[in-house]
Amino acid sequence: MPAPTETTLRVRDLRKDYPRRGQAPLRAVDGVGFDARPGQVVGLLGPNGAGKTTTIKMVCGLVRPDAGAIEVRGIDARRRPREATRHLAAVLEGNRNLYWRLTARENLLYFMGNRGRSPRDVSAKADALLERFDLGPKRDTLVADLSRGMQQKLAIAVAVLAGTQVLLLDEPTLGLDVQTGDEVRRLVRELAAEGRTVLLSSHDMAVVQDVCERVVVIAHGRLVADERVATLLRLFATRAYDARLGAPLTAAQAADLRRAFPLVRIGDDGRQVRVDLERGDDVYRLIDVLRRERTPVESLDRVAVHLEEVFRHLVNGDGPAHRAAHAAGARAAREEVGRVG
Repeated sequence: MPAPTETTLRVRDLRKDYPRRGQAPLRAVDGVGFDARPGQVVGLLGPNGAGKTTTIKMVCGLVRPDAGAIEVRGIDARRRPREATRHLAAVLEGNRNLYWRLTARENLLYFMGNRGRSPRDVSAKADALLERFDLGPKRDTLVADLSRGMQQKLAIAVAVLAGTQVLLLDEPTLGLDVQTGDEVRRLVRELAAEGRTVLLSSHDMAVVQDVCERVVVIAHGRLVADERVATLLRLFATRAYDARLGAPLTAAQAADLRRAFPLVRIGDDGRQVRVDLERGDDVYRLIDVLRRERTPVESLDRVAVHLEEVFRHLVNGDGPAHRAAHAAGARAAREEVGRVG
């Protein structure tokens, strides 16, 4: 197993153009790069048409990049593709790496044979994996007769049995029920704990937030973020609070809140208030306005930020710099109102 500090997957300045008849080539990927280390689950995210699928195919060796570099365990994948791909296994969306007319166990043995390993060498490991993935009772069942969740777990088992350091999982929980999706999440965590490097592509932000240490976000063919999930959530976190009131605000209270908090939002019924409490004493200013009319407060909850919201900000161009500028502008506006008042 490689040392924890070793970079097992390195992608540098990838570019891919697709020719178009009578038009300039379409640049699907433009300068994308990132690293991944042992024990990491890295999320590869992007909206449809962003260049994510093309990036995945280039990393897998299915599409040749026009420029850039890909290294798998230090091996140049463009110059030595066969040697590099021996250290990488992929599970593509739609279980395209399974043969539906073979049984679950036959699939495991067949794909290991393609990697030059004899059935005798991998037979015991194949049986152990079937048990580990709760597929033991289905070992002799045709893949076509398995549920979608079982097919997905079998596809991951095939990739795991290959024994590669790098695993690429494309939409591993797509279309799965809640229980099976949770099982797949558990398996991904276990693979990372074993020291594997997992590159996970998904549109399910809850899954990404749950299992990924870092995310790489691509939009319009370009890299827009490469950061730890916890850091992104912290960067985009707000000090916004939702207050639910037991009686509607008066017109005077609403006016006072708008003067004190330029970004306040008041519901149509006057009972719902969302306000940014950026400074430590802002909560007292809010309470003073409510206490003036003895307005009861039923709840006051901080607004939680989720990765899905962060993702929307990033792909829409509302990145960290914009977020910082927005916060600074809000503080300046509030201070100006305070001086005028």
